[in-house]
Amino acid sequence: MGAKPTVAALALLAALAAVSAVQAKEALTPSLLLSRAQAIQNWLVETRRTLHKLPEPGFQEFKTHSAIRRILESYNIPYKFPYGKTGIVAFIGEGKPVVGLRTDMDGLPIHEPDAGAGAAGGFKSENEGWMHACGHDAHMTMALGAAKLLKEAHDAGELPPGTVNIVFQPAEEGGAGGDVMIQEGAVDDTDAIFGMHVMPHLPSGTVHSRAGTIMAGALSFRVVVQGRGGHAAMPHLNVDPVVAAAGLMSALQTVVSRETSPLGSGVLSITMLRAGDAYNVIPDEVMFGGTIRGLTHEHLMFMKRRIEEMAPAIAAGYSCNATVDWRLEEQPYYPPTVNDESMAAFALKTAAKLFGPEASQIAEPLMTGEDFAFFCRKIPCALSFLGIRNETAGSVHALHSPKFTLDESVLHKGAAMHATTAVDFLRAFAVEGQGQEAAKAKAKPAAAAADDEGDDEYEEPKDL
Repeated sequence: MGAKPTVAALALLAALAAVSAVQAKEALTPSLLLSRAQAIQNWLVETRRTLHKLPEPGFQEFKTHSAIRRILESYNIPYKFPYGKTGIVAFIGEGKPVVGLRTDMDGLPIHEPDAGAGAAGGFKSENEGWMHACGHDAHMTMALGAAKLLKEAHDAGELPPGTVNIVFQPAEEGGAGGDVMIQEGAVDDTDAIFGMHVMPHLPSGTVHSRAGTIMAGALSFRVVVQGRGGHAAMPHLNVDPVVAAAGLMSALQTVVSRETSPLGSGVLSITMLRAGDAYNVIPDEVMFGGTIRGLTHEHLMFMKRRIEEMAPAIAAGYSCNATVDWRLEEQPYYPPTVNDESMAAFALKTAAKLFGPEASQIAEPLMTGEDFAFFCRKIPCALSFLGIRNETAGSVHALHSPKFTLDESVLHKGAAMHATTAVDFLRAFAVEGQGQEAAKAKAKPAAAAADDEGDDEYEEPKDL
C-alpha cells in the first residue's frame, strides 16, 4: 500500500481544487455566454411565439403562468409561487449574493390584426381582443433563455457563488403587479435587480440605460363636469357643461406650459371626452380624462394639486360643478423609475462587453410609466432598453400599436444580457462582501437618489 497523504499534501490538493474551480468560473465569459445564447436562438423564437399566443389581463395570466412553470420544470429550475396571484420567482444557485432579473407577463386589450406578423407566422393571439403589443412575450422569453443558460452553467460548476432570482411579474400594464410582489416578499432577500424593455424607436441590438430617472411617474384622472341639461334651442334655461368642460380642458393645458419650468419634464394629456348622445339636447354632465406624467414625484404632485384646484374653480365660473377622480383602484400611481447610478453603469458595461462599446448607449428618459419603479424603491436597480428597430423585419411600429412587430433576432442578445449581468454581479459582489451590504457600498437605492434631486423619500402620497 502507498503512503498516506500528509496534511500538507491534502491542503495543497484542496488549494489546487479551489484554484481550478475559480478558473472554471472565470471561464464563463461574456463572449461564451453570447455564443451559448446564439446556439438557442431557435428555441427562443419558438418560446416567444408560444407565449405570444397567450396574452392575458393583469393578475389573470393563468395560461402564461402554466407555460412558464412547464419550461422551468423541464430544466429542473426550482421556483416559488404564487406572488400576485400569477407571479413566479425562479431560483438558480444558492447563498449570497442574490441578484434579481425581472420580466413582466401581461398582455394588452388590443385586437391583433389578421394582417399582422403573428397571423402570417402562425402565432397570432388565441385570446380574442388581447395582444402582446408591448413586448412582454419577448421579455419573458429572454428571461427564460437566461434561466436556461444559467442553470446549465450552474450544473456544470461554472456559476459563481450566489443566487439568481428570476422574477416573473404579473400586471405591469395597470395593476402595479410589481408593488404587489414586493409587498408579498418576492424580493426580500434580493440585493439588486435588473430589468429590460424592448424599444422599437432604438436601433436593433443596442442597449440603452442611464443613472437616475429613466421613465416617468404617471397618474390617470377622470373629471366630471355637472350642469343642467335641456333643449339645445334654449341654452339660457340650462347650465351647459359642454362649454364649461371645453374651457377647463383648455385651461389645464397651461399647467405645464405656464406653471412649470420649461427645463423640467411634464406631460398633461387629455385623451377621452364623453358628453351627450343627441344633437338637440344639452347633456347634464360631461366626463373627460387623461394622464399626467413627470420625471419627479414632486413635479407630479404639483400637477395633481393644480388640477384639483382649477377644476371646481373654472367650472364654477360657468355655474357648473366639477369633481376629480384619480382612479387609483383601477390604475394605481406609478412613481418615476429611478435607476441606481452604479447598477446602471454595471448594465452598460455588460452591454459593451457583449456587443461592443458602440451598442452601449446612455438612454434619454421616457415619459411613459413602468412599475419596475417599485423595485427601484426597494433595492438598487437598473432598467435598460433593448432596441428592436429593424425595417427589414417590419419592427418599426410603436409599443401598444396593433401593428407592433418584434425583431426576433434580438432574443438571444436579451438572454445573453440578462445572463451576463447576473454572472458578473455574482462575481463582483461575492468578492466585495456577499451581497446587499457590498451592493449598498457602491450603490444607494433609487429612493435615496430621488432625495438628492429634491424629492422626499417615497411614500404613497397621503392625498392620493
